[in-house]
Amino acid sequence: MPFYGNGSLSRRRHSAPALTRPAARRLARAAARRASMAVKTHTFVSLWFALTVPVIFWDAAYCFLRPRSMVGGDLHWIWTPYALYQEVDYVYGVKALQNGDGFTNAQSALNIVENFMNIAYLYLAHVAGSPAAPLVGFASAVMTLSKTVLYWLQEYYCGGCAVGHNDLKTLIVYWIIPNGLWLIVPSLIIWQLAKDITGSLRVANRAAVKAASGKRQ
Repeated sequence: MPFYGNGSLSRRRHSAPALTRPAARRLARAAARRASMAVKTHTFVSLWFALTVPVIFWDAAYCFLRPRSMVGGDLHWIWTPYALYQEVDYVYGVKALQNGDGFTNAQSALNIVENFMNIAYLYLAHVAGSPAAPLVGFASAVMTLSKTVLYWLQEYYCGGCAVGHNDLKTLIVYWIIPNGLWLIVPSLIIWQLAKDITGSLRVANRAAVKAASGKRQ
């Protein structure tokens, strides 16, 4: 009897790890699935990124292809609306091109970077289900807001050098409202994604504290 009891105990001790390994793998896979499913998406965030991607590429291409994209250029038919806008905002007009003003193409280069970040967010959030999506979207929105604020400040500190020649109605309709949109929406996206990121960090912190307390026990 003593021998039988010790043998049974020995078998139980040796078999226990073998039984827990598959269970641990299943739990790890389940945790990974839960993590991927936990990615929050917001309609207005995804819609903004999706709609602005082609607009930003279109705008940047106009800037890089000047003067061919401008009035009188062989490619102007692609950017017909800019016939008006290049007279509203001299950053997009002949004056900036003739003066060799680098700001136009510099901000367009950053627009391209921003656009690829927007695309990355859409992929990570809606295809890959990656928890990195909110961080990428947050960074892109901060970049958009910062760049737009810079655009406004540039105009303020140069005394309206690019748009100050417009009458009030033209300025409001063609410059303040469109550029104001690029201040308001990115600000809302930053606020929303910041909430999501901090919420995830709180959950991760609680899980870490719980795991640490379990190990001590």
